[in-house]
Amino acid sequence: MLAALAVGLAGWSGFRISERHGTLALREESNHRLDLFASAVEGMVKRLEQVPATIQLNQDVQALLLEPSHALRVSRVNDYLRRLNAHLGSLAVFVMDERGVVVASSNSELGDDSQLGEDLSYRPYFLEALSGQVGRHFAIGAKSKQPGYFVSHPIRDGARVLGVATIKISLDPVEEVWDMLGAPALLADTNQVVILSSRPEWRYTALSELSLERRVDLQITRLYNNMVIPRFPLPVKLSIDEDSQVLEGVLPGGLPPETDAARPVRSSTLVLGRTLDGMDWRLLIFSDLRNVRNQAVLNSILSAVAAGFVLLLGLFLNQRRRIARQKIESRQMLERANTELEHKVARRTRALTDSNTRLRREIAEREQAEQTLRAAQDELIHAAKMAVLGQLATGITHELTQPLGAIRTLSGNALEFMRRGDLKAVSGNLQFVTRLADQMGNIIQPLKGFARKSLAQPAPTDVAHAVSNALFLYDQRLRKEGVTVHNRCEPGRVIAWCDPNRLEQVLINLIGNAMDAMRDTEVKVLTLDAVSDVACTPPLRIDVTDSGPGVPEDVRQRLFEPFFTTKEAGVGLGLGLAISRDIVREFHGDLEADNRPEGGACFTVRLPAVPTLEEPTAP
Repeated sequence: MLAALAVGLAGWSGFRISERHGTLALREESNHRLDLFASAVEGMVKRLEQVPATIQLNQDVQALLLEPSHALRVSRVNDYLRRLNAHLGSLAVFVMDERGVVVASSNSELGDDSQLGEDLSYRPYFLEALSGQVGRHFAIGAKSKQPGYFVSHPIRDGARVLGVATIKISLDPVEEVWDMLGAPALLADTNQVVILSSRPEWRYTALSELSLERRVDLQITRLYNNMVIPRFPLPVKLSIDEDSQVLEGVLPGGLPPETDAARPVRSSTLVLGRTLDGMDWRLLIFSDLRNVRNQAVLNSILSAVAAGFVLLLGLFLNQRRRIARQKIESRQMLERANTELEHKVARRTRALTDSNTRLRREIAEREQAEQTLRAAQDELIHAAKMAVLGQLATGITHELTQPLGAIRTLSGNALEFMRRGDLKAVSGNLQFVTRLADQMGNIIQPLKGFARKSLAQPAPTDVAHAVSNALFLYDQRLRKEGVTVHNRCEPGRVIAWCDPNRLEQVLINLIGNAMDAMRDTEVKVLTLDAVSDVACTPPLRIDVTDSGPGVPEDVRQRLFEPFFTTKEAGVGLGLGLAISRDIVREFHGDLEADNRPEGGACFTVRLPAVPTLEEPTAP
């Protein structure tokens, strides 16, 4: 009797544990699919929400609202809205005056909210925009019966609202992605009315009972084209997590079949939901718990069988114990031998523990030394960047002196014009001062990024952008020394996996060395090229080529040795190329130097490509 009770208890426990874990796994999987689908819906529906706010920038729209009877302006605004709608791919874009009448529209044929002359003063999105807010509502077209997502924005003339600009966004793309959820689902709007669903019979039903006041309001606004909104056919009761806005519930009877054929078994259904960000729409998914229950039943059977096996095993061991009593003396002798063996093992274990402790201590000391060395290397790299900035200080000062002088002159002129009351001239001077300030910011911004002290963070880096920044820092010196630059690096063609700031440091060092090499040559040509060479590893290559005398063979063998330099005393420390090679090798690349057959030196930076999902990123 006790054995049967134990087997039954094991089966029941296995069923409950398996059911709980299965439900948790299904919940996590459904939540993940909900997050993906919610992101897709938000991207499709909200991507055009900012368009109505830009329509008021069109001067013809402002003029039309001030003089709505002007036929030429109506034609211009209609043409502008038609082209805008065709470019955006929305259903319609239209403008209403302050009375709610459509005065301009991209739609000149279809009978919808956007039809010219249509009175939409009863629509909530018009009323909200007229009050100065942004309106967002689902609604069915007044005459076309085509549903859509309407976003409206006030058109202002100072503090006055002249009219309302509205865009109608199609919800058809959402219908095409239901399959990614893998389960029945629905989308309900602010009124808790199902507006989209993978099951057609659920559409335009209310998840909660609509009050009489709400039903009257829906009749007035005609959001659902005066159709009767019945109750949702399933008794969904959801609990809401106030922090995460996650909805969850269970349908004990499960979902009815989609066809007339009856299902053999109807199990419970897990209902999960999300509130779409900024829209107050709810997305619900109905996941069948049948497989979870079936697996729980199977695990219950296995648990009962395992419990029965354990009981039988216990009986078998008990029988063996009775037989073993006859061998007590032999067992005692064996225990004494085991005791001696355990003492030996304990002694060996203590010795091994001491060895492991010493080894861990040595490993910690080596890790500390490696961290100290890496910190010193980072400081050395930053010091090299500061040295380059010091060399470029004269050119940067020259670039900033001219706009500063112009700003001083224009400011003085503005004061004089202001004294005279010539505000138009003052405005022109201040606009010119603004452009000069932006120009100075464009000069200083690359220097701020280059001088920043930071750890190497590999990321997808456009090689052409790094080359452009490096050339910018040497712009004044290149022009002063008459160097012809051939920059063959095209933006977006070569994307490397490295730290962009440190790649710029390497390129600045190589360009500076190239200009030093060409100092005494008549023809000064600097060539930069970036290509993808799949035959080599790493596959990306940046070539920095000069027209100088080249590098002698004995010097080339020692180029990357620390503190080796061919420059005069006090000019360089001989650390630039050594630091550059260390930086490139930290990205799992390499830096090489060679002479060209036609003369001049060529320094090649090899870099890895951006890793794909299938390729593990190098540690």
